[in-house]
Amino acid sequence: MIRSAVLALALAATGASFAIAASPADTIAARQANFKKMGGAMKVIKDELAGGADKARMVGAARTIAAMARAQGPLFPKGTGPGAGVKTDALPAIWTDRATFDGHARKLIAEADKLVAVAGSGNAAAVGAQFKAVGGTCGGCHKAFRADD
Repeated sequence: MIRSAVLALALAATGASFAIAASPADTIAARQANFKKMGGAMKVIKDELAGGADKARMVGAARTIAAMARAQGPLFPKGTGPGAGVKTDALPAIWTDRATFDGHARKLIAEADKLVAVAGSGNAAAVGAQFKAVGGTCGGCHKAFRADD
């Protein structure tokens, strides 16, 4: 695992894809970690909207969501689904209906980018509305491509 992580870092430094270098377990772990970062950032924004609405915290969290959204697509290569022998909530539909899945991923990136822009305005009402749009985009993908826990 350490060897594949070092190789992945070396490839990333040259612009190559992490998913190519990593084992299925490492790739699944990376995407799960990214989703946890995204969830944590969503919680930061939710908490800020509930009280305080600190612009810098919301912008930082929105940037994390946008960065993780961009990172996720390459972390779903063939061979990293339920058949990989590693616990994952990813449904086989990701690989059998890749065009739809990729469409959801592009929509998440677009909505997350809008969240970054709106968070920079400091307008809590606008941030709240865009936060809901991002959450709806996440939920739409989860319904089609994620197993319920």
